[in-house]
Amino acid sequence: MTDTSRRSLLGALGALTVSAAIPPAEATASPARATASTPAASPPPASASTTGPRSSMTFTGTPYDTAAFARSFLGELSATVLPGAPVRTEVRHGQQRVAVLTKGARTVLLSGPERTFTENKQSFTDVFDRLVPDPALLPAKRLKPGWGTSPAGGTWSVYGGTAGDADFGVHTKGAATMLLKDTEAGRYATLTDDGISDADVSCEAAFDKVPTGNACSFALLFGYRGGGAHYRARLSFTTKGEVDLRVEKVMNGETTLLAEAGPLATDVRAGDAWRIRVRRKGAKAQVTAWPAAGAEPTRPTVEIEDSEAGLRSGRVGIRGFASPGCTNLPVTLTVGRFEVTAATWETPPAVTHRDWVRLLDAPFDGEWTPAVEATVRGWAGSMAPDVLSYAMMFLPGAPGVRGADPRVAGADVLGEAGYGKPDSQGLRPVGADFHDYMERPWTFPDETRRPEGGQRGNLDCSGYVRMVYGFHLGVGMVAVKDPAKKALPRKSGAMVDFAPGVRVAQRAGSGGSAPDLGQLQPGDLVLFDVNDVAGDPEDPDAYDVDHVGVYLGLDRAGRRRFLSSRKSADGPTMADVSGASTLDGPGIYADALHTVHRV
Repeated sequence: MTDTSRRSLLGALGALTVSAAIPPAEATASPARATASTPAASPPPASASTTGPRSSMTFTGTPYDTAAFARSFLGELSATVLPGAPVRTEVRHGQQRVAVLTKGARTVLLSGPERTFTENKQSFTDVFDRLVPDPALLPAKRLKPGWGTSPAGGTWSVYGGTAGDADFGVHTKGAATMLLKDTEAGRYATLTDDGISDADVSCEAAFDKVPTGNACSFALLFGYRGGGAHYRARLSFTTKGEVDLRVEKVMNGETTLLAEAGPLATDVRAGDAWRIRVRRKGAKAQVTAWPAAGAEPTRPTVEIEDSEAGLRSGRVGIRGFASPGCTNLPVTLTVGRFEVTAATWETPPAVTHRDWVRLLDAPFDGEWTPAVEATVRGWAGSMAPDVLSYAMMFLPGAPGVRGADPRVAGADVLGEAGYGKPDSQGLRPVGADFHDYMERPWTFPDETRRPEGGQRGNLDCSGYVRMVYGFHLGVGMVAVKDPAKKALPRKSGAMVDFAPGVRVAQRAGSGGSAPDLGQLQPGDLVLFDVNDVAGDPEDPDAYDVDHVGVYLGLDRAGRRRFLSSRKSADGPTMADVSGASTLDGPGIYADALHTVHRV
């Protein structure tokens, strides 16, 4: 465990809140001395079209009188063993639940000041720095034709034309292409994030030809629900070398013109790149279009207002289209940049409860002793960082905090994290442990490991759990696995059988019934078999389980929501980019839940 400055760490956690600060006087000693620093990945300022932080942990209700929970005021406590497995002891003060302890586990669930955890859409820029598919790889390793996965924006979904390398791809790093070879229908590429409402989004693209016979166009899509239901800001490139802007609404396949402007330029040549920017807030949107080689105009090109309820949220993306009569097909649209500067989801995920998760120095043996009681009384009412506080400090927008422990030598120990460095196709393989995030070597009981190059500021799913439970909260860790089950293994699959603590629930065999979630509580590890690939019995390091997260609690819709570091979201998240972060089905993670474990 590391030495910690309480005030600076609580200040950083307070920066993650928007309603109530954490009083430093309420802090207790915590495991990592920290000082505020520049965030590892600071998001750009929110535009006029968005409100609120990217992620937050806020204290709700009226100012909390923590003295009501102080040990001198708590009064007599009663301890009762609860029915069911694992064996749990509930501690009460009168009718009020104070704590729940689990035999064999160090984690203790405590009642404390009410908090709300939430996350909103994070900003990102996709410059298509990948190859999809990569011809240098063996055929079995190549991705299907398309645009792959954006960094933190989710997976690109492509539609229209025929399935083949020529229609959609990223064949040269820095350039996604869309081939228009007919005039029957448009080509669509959208990000699989359906809940975006207010947004500041832009794209840059160019055609390889000046069209003949009739125009070609590309459009920035927003509020996209499908080819027959969306808004689009469309630049039309005419046979005269002119560019016109039209903002259109499509509903039930019918197109309505909302605004137009042009010509915006003449003498436009093949390969001249143009940018479109849409800033949307509620029913209003500002649209600006300009040559990419020049500066963005200070005023929007057009402004619209439309209150179509069915399109208040949806995907963002790009459409390419060759108008009937265009005679020099095929035409290639090349997209060099797609950027979400700021955005908000129509319904950001939020979890509100009074549960705090802290750790005993040793597993609870089932006996409610004066020593254990003294520890619980010392925690009562404390607003010092707990498991969930630390876990939130790696989500989008979390401020960076440097550690003063000599082993980390001033490296960031908290702050917004990515998942891992991408490969040639833009995929993010497993590999970023907690010490990779800090870019520091680490000596484990079984071996010393050096940080992997290029992984600073990144945490994969098990690295995220080890950073929270291991580095910050002092649970032992090993480089591989510990047969004695006293230390956290490196891989999520090994955590199923070798993590310290107790098993709460597990799927009954391959294809068996889902784990019973009746005893699930915040702070529990949730482990998944997402890829549904059986482990290799000849390989002791191959496992059925391939993903791990931390259960957070019930969200506003009553669904069980968890935190985990995910490839599609490029880092720790409680949100639903490319798959809902909930244990209630249907859904990829609800269907894949394998084990619930309590540290």
